Amino acid sequence: MSTRFLAIFALILACAAGSARAQDAAAPFDGELQRLAEILGGLHYLRGICGSNEGNKWRNEMQALIDAETPSGERRTRMIAGFNRGYNGFQQTYRSCTPAATVAIRRYIEEGSKISRDLTARYAN
Repeated sequence: MSTRFLAIFALILACAAGSARAQDAAAPFDGELQRLAEILGGLHYLRGICGSNEGNKWRNEMQALIDAETPSGERRTRMIAGFNRGYNGFQQTYRSCTPAATVAIRRYIEEGSKISRDLTARYAN
């Protein structure tokens, strides 16, 4: 499932990059991108404590999102804050992998996939 999520995510990055670079003003999909950033932060923490051995995979996905969007100023700050909020929120709650953490991982991957599909359907040319 995460491979499919990443493939859809890559497609969104490619489609959104052009329109987002044209202007630094808030894009109509910024709310979804911020939520996706928060999901990536949560996955970065949770997959780490659950022994996925993925290293910085989710942090790298966040960096790819920032690189594709090339936001500056407030947009960039909001995206990074979303990632950190997702990471810190789970860090304060979970110290080890639990069944609830595993459920959260599954739900975040599902939600991230849905956001990716919806953005692609709405904004891909």
